[in-house]
Order: sequence, then structure tokens, then C-alpha cells
Amino acid sequence: MCGLAGILNLEERPGPSVAELESMARLLVHRGPDASGQLRAPGVGLVHRRLSIIDLAGGAQPMGNEDATLHTVFNGEIFNFRELREALLAAGHRFRTQSDTEVLVHLYEARGDAFVEALNGQFAIALWDANRRRLVLARDRAGILPLYWSVHEGRLLFASSIKAILAVRGRPERLSPAALDETFTFWAPLAPQTLIEGVFEVRPGELLIAEGGQVRTRRWWDWPFVPPGEHRRAPEAELVDELRHLLLDATRLRLRADVPVGAYLSGGLDSAVLTTLVARHTDTPLHTFSLGFEDAGLDERPAQRLMVDHLGGPHDHIVCGPADVVRAFADAVWHTEAPVLRAAPVPMMLLSALVRRSGFKVVLTGEGADELLGGYDLFKEAKIRQFWARAPESKLRPRLLSRLYPYLDPNVNPTRAQAYLEAFFRIGLDAPADPLFSHRPRFATTARCKDFLRDDLRAPPSRALETLLAALPPTFGAWHPFHRAQYLECRTLLPGYLLSSQGDRMLMANGVEGRFPFLDHRLAEFAAALPPHLLMRGLNEKHLLKRAFGAELPRGIVSRKKQPYRAPGGSAFLTGAAREETRDVLSAAALRRAGYFDPERVERLLLKLEGGGPVGEKDNMAFLGILSTQRLHDTLVRDYQDWARAPGP
Repeated sequence: MCGLAGILNLEERPGPSVAELESMARLLVHRGPDASGQLRAPGVGLVHRRLSIIDLAGGAQPMGNEDATLHTVFNGEIFNFRELREALLAAGHRFRTQSDTEVLVHLYEARGDAFVEALNGQFAIALWDANRRRLVLARDRAGILPLYWSVHEGRLLFASSIKAILAVRGRPERLSPAALDETFTFWAPLAPQTLIEGVFEVRPGELLIAEGGQVRTRRWWDWPFVPPGEHRRAPEAELVDELRHLLLDATRLRLRADVPVGAYLSGGLDSAVLTTLVARHTDTPLHTFSLGFEDAGLDERPAQRLMVDHLGGPHDHIVCGPADVVRAFADAVWHTEAPVLRAAPVPMMLLSALVRRSGFKVVLTGEGADELLGGYDLFKEAKIRQFWARAPESKLRPRLLSRLYPYLDPNVNPTRAQAYLEAFFRIGLDAPADPLFSHRPRFATTARCKDFLRDDLRAPPSRALETLLAALPPTFGAWHPFHRAQYLECRTLLPGYLLSSQGDRMLMANGVEGRFPFLDHRLAEFAAALPPHLLMRGLNEKHLLKRAFGAELPRGIVSRKKQPYRAPGGSAFLTGAAREETRDVLSAAALRRAGYFDPERVERLLLKLEGGGPVGEKDNMAFLGILSTQRLHDTLVRDYQDWARAPGP
């Protein structure tokens, strides 16, 4: 992965200066520490920071075609570039390098805007067509890699980082209240919204085309779920074989590199499958990396060790405690460029630092498996709630919820625990046909953060939800409820949080590229056409994946109850040496200066966390949301001059 940026004049005016382009490049050095490049032409400038992975000697960017009429800067990987290159060579195109980047300009020559449809990869692309005075920005299907844009004073600014755009655009007045409202509903702003008003995100599977002084966008791909009548009807054994073939090929493609490729090993099913594929079905040496926690309730080291012993190969790990999270939190938020409602991104940043120290630039990781193959407890909850909604007065049906949670021990206050669950999951139960039915309880939990906003910044409760509803595809209502839940995950939490705040941003903070075999678009299209009972059999998640690979894994991995990845909570920020700094960031004066939160309400929350008693999920999310928002305000608004006007790279 790399970092890209650029400026295009939409009106007659002087072209971008070297200083402007260098200021953008400087803020992308962490994404591309190996090399830099720049192109300036009348009315346009492109810059690139490179993380060298393919064609180390010849892959410098910007890269052009034979007659220099097309140039591209590119962040990501095109995994099928060898096959595309061979086809283009056979059609008469001439190549100077072995880089996947050069494929892009020739493919655009051959196919125009449809070039993206041939790509199997993860990418953010800027392509300048000098003959037509035309700029094309493209983002990959799932939204693995970031790409932002803004129209300012007659120019289109674009970059892999919001800060790189702000370095030219100028200091923002504040963080966007609308984006905060969406973050405190969905965990992240809904693309194209970002935390800065006037700065937008190219949506997953979207093209932005700037031509003739105008900017337009269009979606070229979306998650292809289908109505029940169009589900695949092949025998299960045939679908098992197809899944094995697709995932093995997706993994092999993502091992293509001119540098070593490692793999994350979490202890869960997804990483166990990927590491098994590498170790048992490829010639690539397996080197794994894992994250453990001091808190036994969060720690997955026993399962990780089970897989390491099963597969062999070098293995490195770190153990993270509350003090580590507190110490690295501000740095992690600098990189996320969005508030975080959990501390989970921080240990992932520390893990990527271990990867880099170990001499690796690339790791395989398992994101996407839960969304596509039916792995989340949320899907089980929605399934039970749909069943319950058919008899809402039933006392037996909601008791199925207790099967999902180990803390509902019949010997530990079962009446109170069951009553809490029933009250919580009854949210929205009276409207099972509601398009957002599956996610109503989650959205209600997250919305606790909004209780601490200033009264004048509180949006109507339905505004964020109405924005999401308006963005759903026309066929959404005809899908099976299970597929509707999957789509909502794929459009909200996956790109906005898991692949961004917890994924790309934490990897690239240390110059590490993550690759995601489960997000191969062929696998996504295969999974989207499956009937739900092949994804979740009863309340058993990932049925087809277990059928496909269970025989190659230790029984303890296949039968293990899914453990969601979590990190230490917010109380650690208000104990010991960390308390003074946290209290300073969240002081009444600091909150008033920033202008987002009500100081009295925040103070009551802080006293509750300092009290030493149990802190619920809602309060913990609210605290971290407030703290990270204040940190972002201090970075992007208050301290703008400190980073935007620093010397160049």
C-alpha cells in the first residue's frame, strides 16, 4: 500500500505549486516510507508516497503509458495483474516494468472507465488523461483503501488522508456535527460524509470523474445480494468445493509479492483457515503474528498456540495491557481521522509495529469472513428476534437469546439478566419488516454517545437512520432478512470502522499492508447468492466454511465459541498516571472551547468511571467517543498550524 494525493484545476488559474504538493506528500510518509514521486503539468499535479512491494526497482510512481498521455498514482495491489498484463501484451500494448501499476494505464486505454471491473484487488486510484483533460478517481469494491476529495476555490483536491487535503484547503472551523451524529449511530460517518465539512470520501465501488470543470460520481459495484428466488440451488457438497477453490485462489493471489508475506493469527476460525491454506496448500513459508492481552477475559493466546503447534512455522506475538492502550491512544486517533467508540484499534497498531520490526511489510488478515459467511452474533440475534416477533408475547422465544451469551449462567441472577436482554432486544420488535430491523438494538446502544452532545448539536434521532435508508438499493426490501443484515454490515461497520479505523489506518501507521482474501470480489459474489441456511445452520455460524475446512483444523478451533475481538475499556484512562492527562483533555474549559459536548454531563460520566464500579458497554463507548473526538478536534482544528505548515519531507 502507499499514499497518493493531487490537485486538479476546475477553473482557469495557476497550477498547483511544488510546495502544495510537497505539503500533501509529507502527511503521507507513513503510508509510503520507501520512495516519493511527483508529476506537475498544466493545471494538475500528482504526488505519491511508495511502500515498495511489487517490482521494487521499476515500480516508481507516477507511472505513465508509452506516450505519456496517461499517468496514474495508485495505492494498493492488483492481484490479477499478471493475467491482465499477458492479455494486454497480446493486444499490442508495450510495458516497461513488471509493476501492477503499469497495468492500470494500459487497461484504461483498452477499456475506458470499465477498466476497474477487470481488477481483482484493493485499490485507490487516480488516473490523469491528459488528452481529454480528465481525472478519474476509483476506489475498490469493499472500501479497503481510503480516498478523499474536496472542491475548494475552483480546484479538486484528493488524497489518501484527510489531513493531506487540509494541508492545502486550510484549517477547518470545527468537526462536522452531522458526521458526529452518524458516528454515534453507526461507529463511523457514512460515506461520502467525513468528519470535516466539505471533505468527502469516494465511496466503496465508486468512480469520481472530473472533466470540463465538473465533478460527478457513479457506483460501479455494490454488494450483490439477491432475492430468495435467485439463490444458488446447487448441492451443498458442490458449494463446499466451490468455496474451497475460491478461497484458496484468493489466498494464493494475495501471496504475490516481491517481499515476504506474513499472516495474522487471532485464534478464531477465519485466521485459522487462512494460515492453514498458506501452510498446507502453497509454497509460501508461514510466519504468523498474534496479539494477546493481560486480561484473561480478552486473551486468545491458548487458541493461537493451538494453531501454532498445529501448523508450525515462526510465530511472534505481543501482549497488550491497559497501560499500553492508554499510552498509544492519541497516536492511534491521529491516524484514524475519525472518532473511535472502542479502544480496539490501538492494539492493532501495536501489532503492526511488531510486524514491521520483524522485517515484514505485508500480512494476510481475515476481515470480511464474518460479514459474508455469517459469523456475527448480530446475525443470530436478528434471527431470534425475527422468530420472537412472530409471537411477541411469548415467554419462551426470547429465552433463545441466553444461548448466545455465556454470562447468562442460570446460577448468576438469571431473572435480572434475562429481563435485561429481553428489554434490550425488544427494540424494534414490533416492526420485523423494518429494513433496519437487525441493527436497531446496536444503533440504540451506540446512540448513548449522543446524550453527551450539546443540546444545540443534537440531531433528530431519526436523521442518521434516514440517511442510511435513503442509500439502500431499490431491491433491498425483496432480500431475505439475513441478507439485509449482511448488507448493512458491509455498508456501515465494515468499511467505516473495521477496514479503516481498525484496519488500514492501524496497519499503515507502521507502513504495513494488509491483504484480505475473504474480500476477493469473486468470493463476495459467490457468498451473496447463497441461501442463508448454508451460512448459519440454526444458530451455528459459518456452516459452509466449517464444512469446507473443518477437517484440516484442530477440533478445538472449529468447535470454539466465537470470541469477538475486544480491547481494554475506558476506566484505565482515569486511573494512575493517565488520569491527569485525561482530565485535562476532558476538562470543562477544554470541552467548552471545542464546543461539542456538555461539560456537566461529561463530568458525571467521568465520576462514574472513576468510582471503580462496573462500567456498562454504553458508558464505555460514550467515554471513548468523547475522548477521541476531543483528541481529533485538538489535532485537526486547534493544532492545525503545528502539522500543516511543518517543513516538507
